[in-house]
Amino acid sequence: MNWWPFGKETAAKDGPQTLLDDIGKRGKRYLDDVDNGKFVSPACRRTASDAGCDEAAIADHTRLEAFRYLLSLPPREFALLAEPESQAALLDGYLRQLPHDQTVIEFTGVTNADVAIAIIAGFNWLIHCAVLAGADPKQFYGALRNFRRIASSAQKWWTADGARERYAEMQKVGEAPPVFLNLVWADYGRMAAEIAAAHAARR
Repeated sequence: MNWWPFGKETAAKDGPQTLLDDIGKRGKRYLDDVDNGKFVSPACRRTASDAGCDEAAIADHTRLEAFRYLLSLPPREFALLAEPESQAALLDGYLRQLPHDQTVIEFTGVTNADVAIAIIAGFNWLIHCAVLAGADPKQFYGALRNFRRIASSAQKWWTADGARERYAEMQKVGEAPPVFLNLVWADYGRMAAEIAAAHAARR
């Protein structure tokens, strides 16, 4: 079974664990900087006189803002996003979770449900930012539906025979396996880049 949506361009060089560590460190640093007044948040509302107002910074910071929901989970639960053994259960939990439209959320204490709630909240944040940035919201409203299809394909990949062997082989050749962390990082990144481009076009 081939995994076509995500290939070498979305892979962390040293695998999902490296990406997980990088998101954790940079996300915490960015959120601390926001709390300390270094950056305006949401990033999509920055003006030319604000720090981090270039398109690349706004795209990067918008993606980290969407990740703050996942970063608010206990570290052990956040780490599951990168662990091969956890993928099938996390993806199943996501597909069972009813969509919501909240950017202020409460966790349930059930790991798989809370991961799903946090991921959906991140998508809702990106849709909110798209509206603020002046992007056409129509192209964003299908984001959750599209990601659900990706998650469903990934779930089938992980529940098929030989998934662990395929995972190891993809890691060996530098490709990104359908680990939940890779999927979320890639889709959040795509949306954040479009938001940053819309913000730049309004100047």
